[in-house]
Order: sequence, then structure tokens, then C-alpha cells
Amino acid sequence: MGNWPNVGLFPQLSLITPARHVPASFNWAAGGSCSITTRKLQPSPSLFCRVCPLNLLQHIAQSRNLLRKSELKVADHVLLDPAAVMHSSMADLAHSVGISEPTIVRFCRAIGCTGFQDLKLKLAQSLAAGASFGQFAIHEDDSVADYSLKIFDTTLHTLMEVRENLDPHALQLAVTAMAGANRVEFYGFGASGAVAADAQHKFFRLLLTAAAYSDPHMQAMSAVTLKPTDVAVCISQSGRSKDLLITANLVRESGATLITLCPSQTPLAELSSVNLAIDVHEDTEIYTPLTSRIAHLVVIDVLAMGVAMARGPGLVNHLKSVKRSLRGLRLSPKSIKTHED
Repeated sequence: MGNWPNVGLFPQLSLITPARHVPASFNWAAGGSCSITTRKLQPSPSLFCRVCPLNLLQHIAQSRNLLRKSELKVADHVLLDPAAVMHSSMADLAHSVGISEPTIVRFCRAIGCTGFQDLKLKLAQSLAAGASFGQFAIHEDDSVADYSLKIFDTTLHTLMEVRENLDPHALQLAVTAMAGANRVEFYGFGASGAVAADAQHKFFRLLLTAAAYSDPHMQAMSAVTLKPTDVAVCISQSGRSKDLLITANLVRESGATLITLCPSQTPLAELSSVNLAIDVHEDTEIYTPLTSRIAHLVVIDVLAMGVAMARGPGLVNHLKSVKRSLRGLRLSPKSIKTHED
């Protein structure tokens, strides 16, 4: 595809990891037996869906209210000292918790692990990635150094998780649709509206007719004027915003391609032609940053890079001219006087 010069438009991006099959649903039968079905990078409606090593401890903590009483004892012990569990035998853990070894096996399967050894492996990976559940919680007595480090760590963790789980096939479908579209419209509310605006800023420079709307009335008017050759991109942290669902339905009725950046297994994802699933574990406490917004911005960068490459080398000269047009709006280093002058 050739080398692309640095025109100051896109950041350096890592390669998306290959797709793989993951647990999709856990079907419990009488007597406690469990059958597992898998699917390709599509989370299950069940809470006990794919377990990424980076978020195992968060997954366990968020699953506590769905565990049996005996399994809950194991969960609490794991959350209290995951490093000790990682170095324990099953017999030692059973003795420490005061339960039977079969209970430990049931706990492992309940949270998506194949067994005790798989649990220990995922714990090791989680601890190596610095993804301890408690370390990201921000407290009132945290210093500036404490909470700034936690915010950076949480954001990095989220980006690694999204990179691990994005489906390259879905990305390719989205890039192909956007590269060949007559119009690309971006819709979102609140923080997602800011992401939509950022997307419009990137895509209109790629010789595409691009617009962004964060008002429900403007979204509705935009959606009903779309044609089958157009693309709409709906961006949502929850995938459940009522007004955005109304807009998405209007897009569907227009015949345009609907791309969504939102959690999988949500009403918005179900309406989409292509869902770029952004499944992140976000703490909703008042001091917690909205890390999914950062993930959305990075995925927009990936899409923009893909569209630029799909449109061919001829786009490079256009991007260079855009860059040159901005030079006159900035002070040159020579024109900046210091206090010593």
C-alpha cells in the first residue's frame, strides 16, 4: 500500500490483534453442569461472557452478586490476595477458604475459566498488566500524584482491552463502507457528541462530505435525507440512549449503512449494519474518568487511517495542501520574542 508521509493528521497506531473464538454463553443444566458455546469476538448476553486477562479481577468483582454463596467465598479470597492465589494449589486454597475443591472448580467455570490452572494463568496476566481491581479506584484522600497515575493507568488499561477485542473484520467492513460513501454523518450526545465532532474534523479532510450532529432534531433531519450510498456512524457509551435509537431507526429506514461504536449486545448494536464493539468495564463513581470516550477517539483514528489508505496515494497531495494552509495561522518560531529580547 506504499509509505505514507507524516502530514500531521494521524497518530502512530499499533496493529489490531487477530480475531479469535471466545466463550459466548454458559448454559446451566440441572445438577450444576455447564455447557459452553463459543463465537468469534461477539460477547454473550450473559454476564459471564469472554474474560480478557486484563480485566479478570474487575470481572470477578462485578460478578459477585450472581455467584453462589460458596463461590462467593472464593471470589472474595481471590480479590483480597490474587498474588497468593496465583501461587497456591487447589488443595491449599480450599483449606484457606474452608470449602471443597469441586466448589473451586465451579467458581472457575462460573467466571469463564476452564479450570483452576486457567484461573491462575489469567490472574498472573492480570497482575503483570497492573490491572488490579482496587488500584484504579479514586479516593478523596488521594494526592495529585495518586489520582493522576490512576487516571493514566485506567485509560491505558482500557485502550489495551479495546485493542485486544476489536474485530478486524468489522473494522474492514466499516472502512470499506466509509471510503466508498457519498456522505458520512456522525451522531452522538454529550461526551459522544464531542467524539462525533472530532470525527467530522478528521474525515472532511479526506475529501468526504462529512458532518456531525449532537442535537436530536438535527440528527433526525440528517438521517431522513440519507441515501443507500451514504453512511451514518452512531457513537454511544451505553448503546441505550433513546434519542440515538430513534435516529438509528431513521437511518435504517433510509437504507444507509449504519456503523455503531458502542457496547455489543445493546439495542443500538442490534440495529447496526456494522458494530465496532467497545466493551469496557467502567466504574461509574463520581471521580472516575470516562475512559470509553478515549477508546472511541482512538477507533475513529483507526477508521480515518483506513479510509485514507483506501482512497489511495492521490490523497497525500491534498493532505499536504491542508497542512500548508494552516502554516499561515501559526506564529513561526522566529517571530516569537522572549523577555530577554
